[in-house]
Amino acid sequence: MVERAATGMNVLVINCGSSSIKYGVYKMPSRQLAGKGIVDRIGQKPSWLKYEHGDKKETREVEIEDHRRAVHLILDSILDEKGGLIAGDETIGAVGHRVVHGGTIESEAAFIDDEIMGVIQKFAPMAPLHNPPDLMAMQAVTERMSDVPQVACYDTAFHHTIPEAAYLYGLPLRFYEEYGVRRYGFHGISHHYVTARAAEILARPVVEMNAITCHLGNGCSITAIHHGRSVDTSMGLTPLEGLLMGTRTGDIDPGALFHLIDKGVEVEDLRTIVNNESGLLGLSGVSRDMRDILRAASDGDERAAMALEVFCYRLRKYIGAYAAVVGELQALVFTGGIGENAPEVRWKTCADMRHLGIEIDAGRNEAAVGREEDISAGESRAKVLVIPTNEELAIAANAYRLLTSRSGVTAARP
Repeated sequence: MVERAATGMNVLVINCGSSSIKYGVYKMPSRQLAGKGIVDRIGQKPSWLKYEHGDKKETREVEIEDHRRAVHLILDSILDEKGGLIAGDETIGAVGHRVVHGGTIESEAAFIDDEIMGVIQKFAPMAPLHNPPDLMAMQAVTERMSDVPQVACYDTAFHHTIPEAAYLYGLPLRFYEEYGVRRYGFHGISHHYVTARAAEILARPVVEMNAITCHLGNGCSITAIHHGRSVDTSMGLTPLEGLLMGTRTGDIDPGALFHLIDKGVEVEDLRTIVNNESGLLGLSGVSRDMRDILRAASDGDERAAMALEVFCYRLRKYIGAYAAVVGELQALVFTGGIGENAPEVRWKTCADMRHLGIEIDAGRNEAAVGREEDISAGESRAKVLVIPTNEELAIAANAYRLLTSRSGVTAARP
């Protein structure tokens, strides 16, 4: 294992969502993507396996009851002797996992053992849609490849630099001291990646970067970056707080929840409502998918238009708040499925932000779909950037760096 780490290896990255698993195989240290795929609609009918392995592309309808079975299917497709991604004498040298909630763990990556799995289990109630699938995926890899090292990469780790004033809630302090109730933040792997990439684009050291990074997908979060470090972020104890999302409420008065309980809504039902039935879906009645919302709004659907307005207003409000936190703003970054592919969302959010030094060019913005682009207007004091995130590459780099550090070989940071 040490020799492979020193000379090069295939790193499999497994990125579990609540109903999907994205994966990629990277040849390290060259960072070449050998192949990628996704198992979608896990636990639903139909489920799908889609992959691109070199020149080979395939989409298959499958029956996948849980994330454990999905990982076995992924490994079958990668290691298939006839059409697999890894053939001959090649092997998988390491498996990297994205872990949504790692609590107060500060290290970006750690070798997975019983202790680490215990931590992931401990925080599962705070990330119920993600940590349990992560554990299932890790166990599935162990069943197939018990001798292959696995690495956990934490979405919370990048936010460990948030100061006390930003992470404490206004509850009695004993709840923080006894139960760890505080802001943790999520999407850290993505926020870290696009911050580093923005610094490269602006040709300045990361430690000099003041930025606001917006990760907008089915889950949405925004982070204030001061001198390259996260100093505030919108998600909190759980991924439920902050911006309006696909099915999550985002910020809400806790009193509204107590009111619903008083009206007879059961606590468990309320947990499902705020996590799975709210957000864009709940407001629009159309879909949790921004693409569907934009189409419906364009066709005159008033509820869809309202959901779009709420989404952009919440995002705009957070940008304004974080501009007050970071100091002289050098970059506003959009990433994630919505951030990278929805020009209308970026335009509606950034309209009339000249007083914050933010102005975007209409033509550049409209053309920036699924690609890296500077969409700033010439007069904008801050650069406005669209940067496709690459959590899988960041995870592969972290896993490889951890292995090479154990073998005494120096590896570059992602």
